[in-house]
Amino acid sequence: MIRVETLWLSVQTRDMRAGVHSLLAQVIEVFGQAQPHHAYLFANRRGTRMKVLVHDGYGLWLAQRQLQQGRFHWPTQWPTETLATAQTGACVTLTRAQFDALILGLPWQQLSDGGVIRTL
Repeated sequence: MIRVETLWLSVQTRDMRAGVHSLLAQVIEVFGQAQPHHAYLFANRRGTRMKVLVHDGYGLWLAQRQLQQGRFHWPTQWPTETLATAQTGACVTLTRAQFDALILGLPWQQLSDGGVIRTL
């Protein structure tokens, strides 16, 4: 099993033709290095495809998910105080519950404690 301790969501959209090396280059540009047991999430402009780059401590894994209907709820902008990377403001962290909602196409930004979806 691949252990993931932290999930990072890229606010900037990516071309889904990007492979492991170009996504890794973006991670290194933002963070300086890819941390073991961290996952980095990227989406296309339409929000219908997502790629997840995971560093498992030994190498890299790349997974892709595509929604047949609807879109992933991907932020286009994020309030500065909630950004995880002060350098570029390119990524935010997600909880496991938020990630689970995101990959199902649910409005994860509205997720509150206990998994209840609230209005904004």
